[in-house]
Amino acid sequence: MTHDISGRSRPMVFSGWRRPSLPSFRDGLVCLSFIAGSAVVGAIAWSGEVLALPAAVLFPTLWAFAPNRLVAGLVALAYFLAASRGLPVGVSIFYASDMWVGLGLWLTASVLFVLVHSLIWTSKSGWHKPLRYALAWILMSVPPFGITGWANPITAAGVLFPGLGWFGLIAMAHTLSAMTTRVWQIVALIVGAFVALSAKGWSEPHPPEGWIGIDTHFNYASPGQHADYAQHLATLALVQDAAKAGVKNIVLPESAFGIWTPTTDHLWVRALQDLDVTVNGGAILISAEGYDNVMIEVSGKGAEILYRERMPVPVSMWQPWASGGATAHVYGKPTGRFAGTLIAPLICYELLIVWPILQSMLYEPSVIVATGNGWWTGDTNIVAIQKAAARAWASLFGVPLVIAFNT
Repeated sequence: MTHDISGRSRPMVFSGWRRPSLPSFRDGLVCLSFIAGSAVVGAIAWSGEVLALPAAVLFPTLWAFAPNRLVAGLVALAYFLAASRGLPVGVSIFYASDMWVGLGLWLTASVLFVLVHSLIWTSKSGWHKPLRYALAWILMSVPPFGITGWANPITAAGVLFPGLGWFGLIAMAHTLSAMTTRVWQIVALIVGAFVALSAKGWSEPHPPEGWIGIDTHFNYASPGQHADYAQHLATLALVQDAAKAGVKNIVLPESAFGIWTPTTDHLWVRALQDLDVTVNGGAILISAEGYDNVMIEVSGKGAEILYRERMPVPVSMWQPWASGGATAHVYGKPTGRFAGTLIAPLICYELLIVWPILQSMLYEPSVIVATGNGWWTGDTNIVAIQKAAARAWASLFGVPLVIAFNT
C-alpha cells in the first residue's frame, strides 16, 4: 500500500505490469485452421496419386505464417502424421501387435520432422522465412535428419517440372521458398496452372524396351519368414513366362530370392541356363554382424551382387543400437550395373526419402529400378506412395523406370 498527501492509503500500482491475456476464441480458431489445413494438405499430397504431390507446396505457407512457434510445430506434426497415416496399421501387421505399438512408432517417426521445423521457424518477415524454409527441407533431405525425411514437398518437382532434372529441382526449391512470402497466392496460382498442364499431358515413366518389372503377391506370416522352395519355383515360373514373351531384362521385388545361399545361387543359375534373360532380384545376405538387403543379378552364366541398400527401414530393419539388424550403407555405392546398364537402385524405404535418389542421379544412370516388399502394408496407401514418388523422380530426370513390388 502507498499513501497520498492526505495520508489516506491507496492500492500500489506497478508501472508497466499487465495481467497476461488468454488467447481469444478467434485466436484459437485461427490456430486450429492452420493445423487442420496442414493435415488436409498432407493427406491429399501423399494419397498415392502422383499428380496430387504438388498439393504439398501449401505446407510451407501454413508453416511460415503460423501465429507462433508452437503452432508451427503442430502444423508440421499434422502434416507429417497425415502423410504417413498408414504407418500404425503397417507396424501392427509387421509386428503382429496391437495398434498402440504402431501409434507409438508413428509419433516417434515424426519427432525429427517436427523438431527441425519448430526450431527453424521464425516470426521475422522479409528474406528470413524463405531462407529458413530452404534450410528446413534441405535438412530433412540429407542424413541424419533425412533418415526420417518422409513427405518432403521437394518430391513434387517431377510433376511441376518434368524432364528438367537438376534445373527442375532448383526451380522447385525456389517455388517452395516463394510460398513462404507475401506473394504466395500468386505462386499458388502459377503452381495450379503447372499442375493442370501436367495432368493434361502427363505420361507415366515406362521401362526401357525389353525390360519388365514383375509384381508378386506372396504373403509372409512374420517378418522373419523368407522365400521357401515353393516360392522360388513360383517366381521362376513368372520369369520363364516373361522370357517366352521376349523380355530380356527382368526385375523382381525386394526379398524375391529370400536368403541368398550357395544352394539358392545354384538353383537360379541352373534354371536360367536355357533362357536368354538377366534377372535382378532382392535378397538377404547374412553376416556375423547382421545382414545386408541387396539386389542380385542372376543369369545362366552366374550371379553377383549389384547393390547393397543404403537406408533400410529404421527400427524394424536398421537397429544401430543392437546387433543382428540390417546394415545401413548410408554413403555406399549409389548405382549398380545391371545387364550392362547403369541403374539407380532404390529398395523400399529409400523411395520415401530424398537423398538416395539424388545421390544416385549424380552419376547419370540410364534407368531407375525401384523395388519393395509391401506384404506388411495391408490396405494402407504406403506402397502407392512409394510408387508415386518413384514416378515423380523418374519424370523429373526423364529417365525410364522399372518397378517391382511384392504385396
